[in-house]
Amino acid sequence: MGASFIHTPTLFFLWFSMAAALVQGQGTRVGFYSRTCPLAESIVQKTVQSHFQSNPAIAPGLLRMHFHDCFVRGCDASILINGTSTEKTTVANSLINGYDVIDDAKTQLEAACPGVVSCADILALAARDSVVLTKGLMWKVPTGRRDGRVSLASDVNNLPSPRDSIEAQKQKFADKGLTDQDLVTLVGGHTIGTSACQFFRYRLYNFSTTTVNGADPSMDATFVTQLQALCPADGDGSRRIALDTGSSNTFDASFFTNLKNGRGVLESDQKLWTDASTKTFVQRFLGVRGLLGLNFNVEFGRSMVKMSNIGVNTGTEGEIRRVCTAIN
Repeated sequence: MGASFIHTPTLFFLWFSMAAALVQGQGTRVGFYSRTCPLAESIVQKTVQSHFQSNPAIAPGLLRMHFHDCFVRGCDASILINGTSTEKTTVANSLINGYDVIDDAKTQLEAACPGVVSCADILALAARDSVVLTKGLMWKVPTGRRDGRVSLASDVNNLPSPRDSIEAQKQKFADKGLTDQDLVTLVGGHTIGTSACQFFRYRLYNFSTTTVNGADPSMDATFVTQLQALCPADGDGSRRIALDTGSSNTFDASFFTNLKNGRGVLESDQKLWTDASTKTFVQRFLGVRGLLGLNFNVEFGRSMVKMSNIGVNTGTEGEIRRVCTAIN
C-alpha cells in the first residue's frame, strides 16, 4: 500500500497528460497536418493566390463561403456538396465566387497527400488566405476538421439574413457560441464583400413615406441616389455591388466608417450603427474618444478562429472526402 501511495502522483500525472492529449486530439489545432501533409497550407495558399490574380472576386467569395458553411451544420464543408437540393443550390449560396478554387486545391492535395486533408480545412485556410491577399492580417488557423455527409437546402434558412433585426442577428450568433462583439467583427468582413441588388433593392424604393425618394431614412440621401443608379427598380437583381464603397478591395475598418455615415448597403449592416447595443463596438473599431479602442484586423482573426470551430467533426466523426463536391 505504501508503494502504491508513493507512485500515485506519478500515475496521476501520466493519466492527466494522456487525458489532455486525448482531448486535444478530439479538437482542431494549429499544425494538424505538419507530419501527415506538411505542404498542405502552402498548397492552399498558392492556389488561392493564383486564382485571386485572375479574379479578385474570389476573396470575398471564399470568406463568405466559409461563414455560410459554419452557420449551417457547423464547419463541415457541407456547402460544397453538389445535388438537387443541397446548400449550394440556394440563392444565398449559388451566387458565391470561389467554388472552383476549393476544387482546385483539393485536386492538388489529393495528389500530394491522398485522403488526408479535409475540404472543411481547405475552406478555413482559403478564407484566411483571402483576407491576407486583400491586405488583412495573418492569423493561425487551427485544422483537423473532418467533412460532413449531409447538405440540405432547407438548413440555409437559418443563416443570418440582410433583413434581420439586431436581436435576431445577436440570437443567431449566440446560438453558435459567438458574442455581440464577434457579430460586429465578423460582419466587418463585408469590407471586401459584395451583395446582389436583389438583397437590398427594397431599401431604395417605397421603403418609407418619410423620405422624398421613398428610401430607407437611415441611409445617406446621396448614397441612395448612387445605389438607385446601380440597381434600378426593374434592373438585374443579380448585379453585385460592393458593401464597402471606396475601399472594397482592402481589408480594413472603413466599412464601419460607412455605417457611421449612413452608407451601409445591407439593412442588417446599417443596424449595427443605429442599435445602441452594437454601435459601441463599431465606435471602438473607429477609435472614438472615450472608448477602449479595438484593432479590427486583430479582432477579426480571433473571431474567425472561434467561428471556424463551430460544430466541427473531428477524430472519427464525418469523413475526408475524396472530392469536395460529393460524399465518399
